[in-house]
Amino acid sequence: MKQTGKKVLLLCFWLLLLFVMQQTQIMSNTLKLILQYIAIYSIMVLGINIINGYLGIFSLAHAGIMAIGGYTSSLISMYLLKAPFFFPINLLLGGIVGMIFGLIVALPSFTVKGDYLAIITLGFSLLVQSLLQNIDAVGASRGLRPIPKNTNIFWVGFTLLLAIILVKRFVNSKYGRSLLAIRNDPVAAELVSVDVKHAKLVAFGLSSFLIALSGGLICHLLSYTNPGAYGYSLIIEGLIMVYLGGVGSITGSILGATIWQILVETLRFIGMWRWILGAIILISLMIFKPTGLFGNKEFSLQWLRQIMRNRKEKRAIHDE
Repeated sequence: MKQTGKKVLLLCFWLLLLFVMQQTQIMSNTLKLILQYIAIYSIMVLGINIINGYLGIFSLAHAGIMAIGGYTSSLISMYLLKAPFFFPINLLLGGIVGMIFGLIVALPSFTVKGDYLAIITLGFSLLVQSLLQNIDAVGASRGLRPIPKNTNIFWVGFTLLLAIILVKRFVNSKYGRSLLAIRNDPVAAELVSVDVKHAKLVAFGLSSFLIALSGGLICHLLSYTNPGAYGYSLIIEGLIMVYLGGVGSITGSILGATIWQILVETLRFIGMWRWILGAIILISLMIFKPTGLFGNKEFSLQWLRQIMRNRKEKRAIHDE
């Protein structure tokens, strides 16, 4: 009961803080915008990490799923449910449509593995981008505008909190344990009665739902979107943030998104060279720290105490 009470208090404090940040000018608009970028991409990375981290499948479908979620929620906001109070419903509908396509993308993972699955998911992202570039009904290469600017720091913060809770509960459920078993040894997982196909479907569904939500949020933040935003650069960015922060880690997902977004903003003056820097970071991580900074770990006070205890023991051994 005490733990539940603490969680409720923390939740209320978080929502109150978001409301105050939205309604007052306690921070500059620039800082508020950067925080919204960090939160939105944290949601996207949490979604990618379910597949690439917890399940251990190298998927490149996140750009296509984000485009589907963004365009769906934007079109609904522009032509159907136009009032601002429908915004959460529009986001939810975009997430559901993205989830449906994610379930379709999951089907090849039943029979195809490794590089072949990576190529299929890459093809899916490029196919979605190509279709959006050639369909006049959704703006073709011109893109969509004006999308209602309904995204604010309250909705972004609330959605991030929801994403964290969903992923944490999922990871600690039987599905999360099934994913870890599949990642370690798919054959052994099947031998101990793990329903591999069902676990993959659930993982792809939740992953796509979160990625599609992030697409809806970013479109309603910028008030504009176009197919060019969902190409190779977004695919690479997603991978950098996942493998920078750490695979199989909620903490790592948020940390990776935070570090990369800060780098993108601070290095904007060097133009396209920042993408070269991103490639160098990704290559270095793959060589020297493949699981990332927080790979398969979560930040907690207990973890911090353990780190401090280990350092003290090493220092004591060195002094002797």
